[in-house]
Amino acid sequence: MRRTLPPLTTLRPFESAARLGSFSAAAEELALTQGAVSLQIRNLEDFLGRKLFERKVRKVVLTDDGREYYETCRRALEELERVTRRMQGQDGHTIVTVSALPTIATMWLMPKLSDFSSTYPDIEVRVVTSIAPVDLRGSDADIALRVGRLPGKHYPRGLPGIDLVMTEHWEGVVADYLFDDVLVPVISRKLLDQGARIEQPRDVLKYSLIHTASRRNAWRDWLRAHDVPEEKHRSPVEYGHFFMAAKAALDCKGIAIIPHKLFETYRHRSNDLIAPLAPDVPSAGEYYMLTHESRIDSPAIRILRKWILLMADAERPLTA
Repeated sequence: MRRTLPPLTTLRPFESAARLGSFSAAAEELALTQGAVSLQIRNLEDFLGRKLFERKVRKVVLTDDGREYYETCRRALEELERVTRRMQGQDGHTIVTVSALPTIATMWLMPKLSDFSSTYPDIEVRVVTSIAPVDLRGSDADIALRVGRLPGKHYPRGLPGIDLVMTEHWEGVVADYLFDDVLVPVISRKLLDQGARIEQPRDVLKYSLIHTASRRNAWRDWLRAHDVPEEKHRSPVEYGHFFMAAKAALDCKGIAIIPHKLFETYRHRSNDLIAPLAPDVPSAGEYYMLTHESRIDSPAIRILRKWILLMADAERPLTA
C-alpha cells in the first residue's frame, strides 16, 4: 500500500521554524537561506491544504493545525533520531549533543574539546548553537549551556537583566552552575589610545556603543546600574552575538559590552582588546549546564558533564 507522506525535505525546516518561532532562526540552524526555509514550508502547506503559520512582522506563530502537525512531526523525528543514535553507538562510539549559546560554544567550549576528544576518543561531542529555550525532554540536546535566571532564586533589583530563557520545561532538569554573567565594556587599545580617556562609567558615552541583538538591553541596564542617565546615542551599531560585537570592538568600530568570561579568552590571546573599567556588576542570572534527569546516568553524558564542570571550576577566581 502506498504511503501518504509529505515531501520529507519539508519536515526539518517546518519542525525547526515551529520550535524556534522564526524562519530566519531555522535557516541559521539548518545552514539554509531564509528563502529556502520559507519555500519548503509553503510546499508543505500546499501539500496539506492547510495554513501552518501566521506570518507576523518579526516572528511566525503556529496555527491550530500547525501546532497539531508540529507535535506529530516532533515525536516522529525524535524517535527516528533516538534509533539512529542507538545504531550509531553499536560499535562502542557514543555521540553526545551539546546545545550551547553561540558565544560560549565558539569562544569557550569548542577550543577545549580537542583535549576532551584526546582523553575520551570513543565519545563524539556534537555542538549545536542556539539562543532559543532548550527542550531537554526530546531530541534538542543531551546537555545545554545557557544563561538566565534560575527559577526560585532571588535576584536584587537593579541588576542588569538577561533577555534569554534557558528552558520553558524545567521539570526533571538538573542545573549545574558554571559561572556568573558579568558584563564589561571593552574597546580596542588602538581606539582608546587615539580617543578620549575612560575613567568612569559615563565616559563610555564618548564612543559609539556596539549593541548585541541577543542581549539588546545590555548597555541600557549596565548604564542604569552605574547611575548613568540614558541618552539617545548617535549611530548605534548592532551585531548578532557577543563574539561578533567583540570583533567589531577590535576593529575600532566603537566600544562593546560583553561577558567578562568572553573578555578573558581574548585577554589570554593578546592585549589588543582591553577593559578600561572593572567588572563590578553581576547580571540577574548566571551560566548553567542543563541536563535532564532521565539522561544524567548515561556513562558518556556523565563523563562530559564532569569534564565541563571541572573546566568551569578551574577558571573561577580563588577566594580568600
